Amino acid sequence: MAGLLEVIALHAADAERAEAGGADRLEVVGTMDSDGLSPEPALIGQLSRVTSLPLRAMVRLREGFSTDGGEIVRLKGLAAGYLDVGAEGLVLGFLNGYTEIDVEVVAELINDLDCPWTFHRAIDSCISPDRAWRDLRSLARLDQVLTAGSARGVEDGLEDLLRRAGQDAFARKMIMAGGGLKAEHVPWLANAGVRAFHIGSSARPTGSFKAYVDPELVRSWRTLIDNAVAHASGRTDQPGAAG
Repeated sequence: MAGLLEVIALHAADAERAEAGGADRLEVVGTMDSDGLSPEPALIGQLSRVTSLPLRAMVRLREGFSTDGGEIVRLKGLAAGYLDVGAEGLVLGFLNGYTEIDVEVVAELINDLDCPWTFHRAIDSCISPDRAWRDLRSLARLDQVLTAGSARGVEDGLEDLLRRAGQDAFARKMIMAGGGLKAEHVPWLANAGVRAFHIGSSARPTGSFKAYVDPELVRSWRTLIDNAVAHASGRTDQPGAAG
C-alpha cells in the first residue's frame, strides 16, 4: 500500500505548489487561527479549478471543539456547500462537555452527506482515547483520523500512536499522523503500519503559514514517505509476518 501525503492549503497557490511537489490530497482551511477554521465555499471552488487533487474542507467555525444547535445549522449548510463546489470530502470533529466525541452532533452533520471525511485532532483532546476510538467505529463513511497521539503533538504522542497502530487494526487503517510531525517520526510510524501523513507548516519555508507551500519541501516529504512505506512493506508483507 502506498503512503498518502496530505498538505494544508490556504490559497490557490498552495494547491498548485502542493500538487507539483507530489501531494495526494489537500486539507483546505480559511485561516490557521485556532489551529484551522472553515474556508469560504468560494475558496473550494477556486482550488478545484487549479488542481486535480482531492480537497477536504474544514468544518469548524470557532476555537475549541464544541458547537451548539444554532451553529450546527450553519455547519451543515457549509458542508453541503463545499461538496457542491468541488470538495471531495470534509474534515470535522466535535466533543461534548465531558471531552468525549459528540457522536450525536457528528452523526447529524454527516448522515445526509454522501462523502468520505476525516475526524480531526479533536480526538487528541479526549479524556479517554480508548473510548474515543471505540466511538469512531460507529460513524458512517469515516476513512481517516488526523491524530498526533497527544494534544501537544507527535513528539509527545508518538509512543501512543505506535502502540495503537500495533494493537488495533481499525486504528492502524484510520490513522493519519499529523500535528508537529517530523521527518524522523515517519519511519517509526510506517513500520507500525501507518500509511497516511499530514503536514502544514513543514511544507512552507521557515515553517510559517505566511509563506506559500514550497514544492521542493513537499517533494522531500513525498520521497521520505514513499521510501519509509516501501521499506516497511518489504518487511511486513513477507509470508508469516505479523499484520
